[in-house]
Amino acid sequence: MNVLQAVEEAYRAYEGEKGYIGFSENGAGIPYFLIGRGAPVVLAQFSMHAREYITSYLALHYLGDLVKSPVKGSVYLLPLMNPDGVKICLSGHPLYKANARGVDLNVNFDAKWGTGASNVFTPGAENYVGPYPFSESETRALRDFTYAVRPDATLSFHAKGEEIYWCFDQSGERLLRDLLIAEAVSRETGYPLKRTPNSAGGYKDWCVSALRIPALTIEVGKDALAHPIGREHSEQIYADIKGAFRALAEEL
Repeated sequence: MNVLQAVEEAYRAYEGEKGYIGFSENGAGIPYFLIGRGAPVVLAQFSMHAREYITSYLALHYLGDLVKSPVKGSVYLLPLMNPDGVKICLSGHPLYKANARGVDLNVNFDAKWGTGASNVFTPGAENYVGPYPFSESETRALRDFTYAVRPDATLSFHAKGEEIYWCFDQSGERLLRDLLIAEAVSRETGYPLKRTPNSAGGYKDWCVSALRIPALTIEVGKDALAHPIGREHSEQIYADIKGAFRALAEEL
């Protein structure tokens, strides 16, 4: 069973609230699961980058554990943000990162769009920012869903490097607030915090700048692992990051 089938099977089996935040460029549904009720509200998205679909397996681990042992408040899990790209990746292009139109979704958000150090401006397997912010069905769907559920914080799961990005353009009290939250998740996972001064156009960046909420990008898996990281590594990776949601919820 591949990752697309695993997510589909989990969706069929889930008895709680579920649905689709929208559809990909090729018309595939982008699913979500809701676990819990009330505040705080956390939104977590996985597999925005196609070759990082190891994170979808982690999402399914979280789904099972959070149902059995809920954290405070509500968690929206979006286990497969880029179904088209993952399908391309599984179809003989293992290093593919973008969506079906060759746009890197995590540089297509309206947060200093097009100014990142590694941005490119033609379609391809990675780093293309798109013709304009929110040009893609997937990023518009995530933007609109985020506005709809108004999370208190967001988590973005990527691979790899075992580190946490947390800073964009915060200052003053917001900077301190977000640092304290990031430090709590760092202590729980053992992943160090890292500033990314050349970051632009990412979902984390947009959440920080547009919604003014804490937003973390968690890069899972050792840097020595090759893309795409195999499912056989998922249990060990998950063991390290299992407590991320609980640590976050307790700080909100």
